[in-house]
Amino acid sequence: MQYEDFAPDLLVTAEGPLRLVELNRPEQLNSMSDLLHSGLAALWDRIATDEEARAVILTGRGRAFSAGGNFEVMTRVQRDAGFREQNVVEARRIVTGMLRCPVPVIAAVNGPAVGLGTSLALLSDLVLISEKAYFADPHLGVGLVPGDGGALALPLLVGPLRAKELLFFGSRVNPQDAVRLGLANRVVAPDKLLDEARELADRLARLPVQAVRDTKRLVNLHLEQAAAAVLEPSLMAERQSMASAEHIALVAELIARHEKKAGTRKEKAQ
Repeated sequence: MQYEDFAPDLLVTAEGPLRLVELNRPEQLNSMSDLLHSGLAALWDRIATDEEARAVILTGRGRAFSAGGNFEVMTRVQRDAGFREQNVVEARRIVTGMLRCPVPVIAAVNGPAVGLGTSLALLSDLVLISEKAYFADPHLGVGLVPGDGGALALPLLVGPLRAKELLFFGSRVNPQDAVRLGLANRVVAPDKLLDEARELADRLARLPVQAVRDTKRLVNLHLEQAAAAVLEPSLMAERQSMASAEHIALVAELIARHEKKAGTRKEKAQ
């Protein structure tokens, strides 16, 4: 199975029965580019047809797992209705693709997992989180509805009350609380994260293939049933919020603040 066409923003390496998937925008904290978002939308169907794949490790290069959205994509989504629709279609494919991919996915959360980064981890089958990582879903802070996973997965994992708190306020969840709340399986030292993920992948690869796949499918029926009710309204609400006056104003304010800070740093460097 070939994966070279996903590069450079998404790197997929075959290591025997393991597929190592790396988000590869380290200088941008693995935030979503057009290529990365579209790659994640197509990836899971490709892995599903990979007859040799027995486990996937999903991680980020550099110091972040994924910072989620970025200003460039946000502003383009605001202006371009066609691109906005494409973004929603891809978001749907990411969520449904991860839920239905028969190969178990281990998220090795090496650093901050924000917005869609959190969703990618929570839609995985096993989650290892580095001592240096955290989860946060700050969609509401920029006037967006968390339609690409947060509104679907969080209530099932932590309950509706805690999910609302995390989504309303975009609160950071540290590694220990992530395990306590059921968002991660265990906390791992940063230098041991990939080693431990590979050990789990190896254990999965040695289990009976069809039994593993059927077990994942059956457990994920809980998420699939929720998705049947929640995913489409969530995506439509997020699509509407992408062009809202609130979102446009908040993003413009954040960009101006970011540019001011960058200018101040440049002056100090001189």
